[in-house]
Amino acid sequence: MRIDPTLRALADPTRLRIMRLLSTMELAVGELAQVLGQSQPRVSRHIRILCDADLAERRKEGSWVFLRSAIGEHRAPPLGAAAARLLAVAEHDDAGFAARCAEDRRHLAAIRAARQTSAETYFARHAAEWDVLRGLHSADGPVEAALARALGQASLGTLLDVGTGTGRMAELFAPQASRITAFDRSPEMLRLARARLQNLPADTVELVQGDFAALPFAQESYDTVLFHQVLHYAQEPESVLAEAARVTRPGGTVAIIDFAAHDREELRTAHAHARLGFSDEQMLALLSQAGYAPAPPVALPGKPLTVKIWTARREPARGLPQPRKTQTA
Repeated sequence: MRIDPTLRALADPTRLRIMRLLSTMELAVGELAQVLGQSQPRVSRHIRILCDADLAERRKEGSWVFLRSAIGEHRAPPLGAAAARLLAVAEHDDAGFAARCAEDRRHLAAIRAARQTSAETYFARHAAEWDVLRGLHSADGPVEAALARALGQASLGTLLDVGTGTGRMAELFAPQASRITAFDRSPEMLRLARARLQNLPADTVELVQGDFAALPFAQESYDTVLFHQVLHYAQEPESVLAEAARVTRPGGTVAIIDFAAHDREELRTAHAHARLGFSDEQMLALLSQAGYAPAPPVALPGKPLTVKIWTARREPARGLPQPRKTQTA
């Protein structure tokens, strides 16, 4: 980084607002345009200036472009880290700037809440046909067999099935688990899962409703955490995996079954997907950042989409948050 382009890039109120929004999360360019109340071409010009100054980074996903901060205490050269500290201090000390930033975050929260409501409506409407819908993208049999091989034949211990849907994964791996928590945000999905799992011993399965970005479980509660065709619904997958790591015991396993990166835009509009799959590079970075040690991924080419299986082992935990209270459905 160089001082002159850095200061020039920050010498604009809109770009200062963008950098504060990016300080906590990756955002789509369209989200930034909505929050800022500016046209997308105008916001894109601001983004180009920030990226040219190495203050931000772009990532293309289908027709969408996501932006993230390139500066911070732990991932930037000294000049970038100093710029990040300056922006944080400015928000703390400048009352007008702080108010503007707070309003931007409230606006962003409202935009994301509306999107979440739309996704919940989709799940409620399609709960009864969920297994059929999932099969439209990839055949279940080969994926389930490959997942079983990736997890191995040994006991899975306590298993958390995040986004259990109709309970298919919980049912499949029940013989290998000492106890299963089937977790989902949708009450309609949990009703179907309860019917599917009703023949399992009552003391070995629990159905819990909640948000996968704020898991209502104590830290280090599970030996195995499973995300089966779930993570592409996450607006902030890094937050979801951080929560998964919090509840995974050291040495425990996370398994993510999802699509490889693709360009099927209709999955956003027709099926509420927040992400068009994940590249290996992106997923391995997410897992490592969360505190997992990734294993080599497994690819299952299909038509039209390729399914990937990423597994990783939880490294010794550091500074985990305090446990949350469990809410049972």
